[in-house]
Amino acid sequence: MESMREEESLKALYKDAFHIGAAVNPLTIDSQRSLLAYHFNSLTAENEMKFSSLHPEENLYTFENADVIAAFAREQGMALRGHTLVWHNQTPDWLFENETGGKAERDLLLERLRSHIQTVVGRYKDVIYCWDVVNEVISDENDESAFLRPSKWLDIVGEDFIAKAFEFAHEADPQALLFYNDYNESNPHKRERIYRLVRSLLDQGVPIHGVGLQAHWNLYDPTLDDMRAAIERYAQLGLQLQLTELDVSVFRFDDRRTDLTRPEKGMLELQAERYESIFRLLYEYREHISAVTFWGAADDYTWLDHFPVRGRKNWPFLFDESHAPKPAYERVAQIPKRAAMEKK
Repeated sequence: MESMREEESLKALYKDAFHIGAAVNPLTIDSQRSLLAYHFNSLTAENEMKFSSLHPEENLYTFENADVIAAFAREQGMALRGHTLVWHNQTPDWLFENETGGKAERDLLLERLRSHIQTVVGRYKDVIYCWDVVNEVISDENDESAFLRPSKWLDIVGEDFIAKAFEFAHEADPQALLFYNDYNESNPHKRERIYRLVRSLLDQGVPIHGVGLQAHWNLYDPTLDDMRAAIERYAQLGLQLQLTELDVSVFRFDDRRTDLTRPEKGMLELQAERYESIFRLLYEYREHISAVTFWGAADDYTWLDHFPVRGRKNWPFLFDESHAPKPAYERVAQIPKRAAMEKK
């Protein structure tokens, strides 16, 4: 089926710039197999490697779905990103409770985390080259004094749960690249908090190798100036940058409409312009950016169909619901080709 596609593959077009990735699950591996194999050279598990998916009970690991993704990556020779070891969401209650149902003690929680990381990272170390070790610990509050998000991790362990997670992951796989991952990463307030956190980890000698910019963006926000400022700021850390969860919603975040069954006239052209400007920026900074991963692959499956407006369809990718290239694909494909022509 791969050979039936007529457009040039993204992974070939961007081979000298960065990996082109997609978040997948067992169902999309089945339904989008030829699209994934043709265009992408990197994968991320959408939900299947999160704590509650892999380790729902203290003495029970459920690896079946994660194994499907790892097997597909091996079969296709694709890079695989691990997502995610520590998060405030999708984490089972048992982790934070002691034997009597009270709050777990600091040492117990850290030992459980270390055991989980040893088991999970160890299982996939032959195929996973990098991990989103810690996910979304920075506060979104506008209060200038805000820094870390309140969580059970912070409450029980204290701020050093972040450093400990990176140390445990490095111990489990010394070859893996270890990332801090967050959203609203281009917001100036949050950007400076993320920078402060990663800078402090580096100053402590914590093994951290990259910053993950989730990049859940839309046609209007954030501004290109804020994206550029964020890339330049994080690049000052001297670490790899990766866009880890890219999608471009056709709606503003506060647009609550649910009546569209197809994109409005002009939406796809605006999206094409937006993707072109984003990828032009990313290509400019390819020296610092090692991967660009979409949070999905085509418009037939996206988490944005339900978020933030339940039941609303969205069309955030370069490929439509039948996996055909959209105008946005055409614009993104032209950038490295144009750059190659200018070199001649």
